[in-house]
Amino acid sequence: MEFLKELFDFIKTRKKFWLIPVIIILLFFGALLFVTAGSAIAPFIYTIF
Repeated sequence: MEFLKELFDFIKTRKKFWLIPVIIILLFFGALLFVTAGSAIAPFIYTIF
């Protein structure tokens, strides 16, 4: 949790607000791969990447 706190402090201090959408998209794709790993949808998801 310390890493996340430091990351958001960095974004706020350096005014790098454009990083927020990038982080959200990466988290979304990571969650998508994690959730579909054991399902029947997994082969279709992996062909996208």
